Amino acid sequence: MLFSKTNKEAEFIDAVNSSQGIIHKVCRLYCDNESHRKDLFQEIVLQLWKSYPSFKGDSKFSTWMYRVALNVAIQDFRNEKKHKFVSLESLEWTEQPPDITHDIKNEQLQLLEVAIGNLDKIERAIMMLHLDGVSNEEIAQIVGITQNYVRVKMTRIRKKLAKTLIKD
Repeated sequence: MLFSKTNKEAEFIDAVNSSQGIIHKVCRLYCDNESHRKDLFQEIVLQLWKSYPSFKGDSKFSTWMYRVALNVAIQDFRNEKKHKFVSLESLEWTEQPPDITHDIKNEQLQLLEVAIGNLDKIERAIMMLHLDGVSNEEIAQIVGITQNYVRVKMTRIRKKLAKTLIKD
């Protein structure tokens, strides 16, 4: 065998494979375009690998992974925002079928997704983590704020979402 995995590499691969849903969620939250999502996914995995030696195990791997993934996604979001322009060639035009039947629940979920997408990047991250059932303590560790401020932000986010959803 020419190449053999070290214990460190195997450990990293297992940890990322078992928690890769986190990366997919972050990518979906910060990217609308499928090819950009794939690029962001690869960039997050690369940054996870580069910073893996700094993972001390003080927190759960998934907590650390969220933090790295969100930092990479937010930086990518900032870079994209600086260089973003609309290209008519990149727009996909589709005609709506004449008979559209939406399940009310799916429509409400879509409205919620849009409302969450309109939050600022930190609020979006906090809400995503909250919806994933992550504790306030872990959210505080991931985002880098206090638990008390997580509770304050959640109250403000809920009010903001309620205002947006009632308006629509």
